[in-house]
Amino acid sequence: MRFVAGCAICLLLTVSPDAQVPRPTGAVTPPIESVLRAIKGADKGLLAVSEEDGRFLRVLVATRGAKSILEIGAASGYSGIWLGLGARESGGRVVAIEYDSQRAREAADNVRKAGVTDVVRVVQGDAFAEIPKLPGTFDLVFLDAWKPDYKKFFDMVYPRLNPGGVFVAHNVVNKKNEMEPFLRTILTHPSLYTTIVSPSGEGMSVSYKAR
Repeated sequence: MRFVAGCAICLLLTVSPDAQVPRPTGAVTPPIESVLRAIKGADKGLLAVSEEDGRFLRVLVATRGAKSILEIGAASGYSGIWLGLGARESGGRVVAIEYDSQRAREAADNVRKAGVTDVVRVVQGDAFAEIPKLPGTFDLVFLDAWKPDYKKFFDMVYPRLNPGGVFVAHNVVNKKNEMEPFLRTILTHPSLYTTIVSPSGEGMSVSYKAR
């Protein structure tokens, strides 16, 4: 019996790490890491979320099992790629809207380079005009656009957020003075449970729609 047990332990020790722990379909592969680093390196305007925020978004999408994900303010695609990696786990799809035409082209190109076009679609245009064109409802919304417009975007999207859905907004710590009406709304809304998290110094509000 000791011999059999010892052989079993030896076999476990000789199996490669990849064989012991299969890589999940949403894993950050070296090619994806390269694209993410390139986006951050070229981000002179500091429009992309931090890596910590990106990882948080991925986990949030995956753990909520979000199927329909809307991103308002795609910039160059950094956060959209993280959302897409979460969507790989949840079986979801991301629509990322970006107003600036140059950034929208960059986002679409980066999404292609990262190999997540199967789960992320970039739309160029004014989100106030593009959102009404989208069918259905949303399980998760990530807002990272013009800060004074946060309340307007929330009012537009909230009726289409599914019960049990999550509304996430970026920069609610470092730019909170630019979005006071929005913050007041989500913190006092009778159908929302809201918390502020700060994976990095920028901060994100996470609002769960209870009904």
